[in-house]
Amino acid sequence: MEKKSAFIAIVGVPNVGKSSILNIMLGQKISIVSSKPQTTRTRIMGILTEDKIQLVFIDTPGIHKPKNQLDHYMERSIKESVSSVDACLLVIEAGKKLKPAELDLIKSLNKMDLPVILAINKIDILHDKSVLISQMKEVSSFINFKAIVPISAKNKDGMESLVSELKKMAVHEGHFFEDDALTDQPERVIVSEIVREKVLRLIDKEVPHGIAVCVERMHDRDDDSGLIDIDVVIYCEKNNHKGILIGKKGNMLKKIGSNARRDIENFLGARVNLQMWVKVKEDWRNKAGLLRNFGFDEENFKV
Repeated sequence: MEKKSAFIAIVGVPNVGKSSILNIMLGQKISIVSSKPQTTRTRIMGILTEDKIQLVFIDTPGIHKPKNQLDHYMERSIKESVSSVDACLLVIEAGKKLKPAELDLIKSLNKMDLPVILAINKIDILHDKSVLISQMKEVSSFINFKAIVPISAKNKDGMESLVSELKKMAVHEGHFFEDDALTDQPERVIVSEIVREKVLRLIDKEVPHGIAVCVERMHDRDDDSGLIDIDVVIYCEKNNHKGILIGKKGNMLKKIGSNARRDIENFLGARVNLQMWVKVKEDWRNKAGLLRNFGFDEENFKV
């Protein structure tokens, strides 16, 4: 069998389970997951190679109305991702009416004449599975899907069928990455995303969306301890946000660090000495210079 590959963008509105689906397909967490919308900010690329087929997934930010420079970056990032792939995986939530943003996205995909596979996620929350039939009929009236696969990322139901359908999108172009590659992202990016996930999970309201996480230092110790030293700075927009992130007697920051360390060690396969600090950068989400410093591609800023 000849080697085949396909670049597939995972698209949808916030909080439908795009990152969870990617992590399950890869068998490893590389894209952060939270119950809060707009969790994913950057285009995380995940790589699944099974036998002769390599699928390269691009997990895009959820589609929403831009409110600041960071949001405009996310919006352009989605458009750029979709314009350069072989197929799209559209994720919607089971039993829910299509949102205006979803309708706009479907119409855009239809105009691009891209192969699209529909994953209807969260079927585990449906008491009456018959509603799926009417939902499939409604969505299919807007676009001709290559396949429609009901799934539950939470219970991993239907995931094998989904991967099987996605493999059919592969073309005869060989493999673009090594067969054991998991992602194209540097380890520092994944580490910073893991820390940001813990902030999203532990802190409510607007504070999590007003933070950026930067890995300032990451290196193996010279001794035989096997430890990796990692220094992380969490940037926030306001002094009172800094207080919330640190917590009373530093308890919140310790909790964030403890939770993050477990996932980082699992990802790196090594013990980690994680040190974290919190600094204030007012209104950083609207400042192109700071966005560049935090690793966002300036070509996707609003001009």
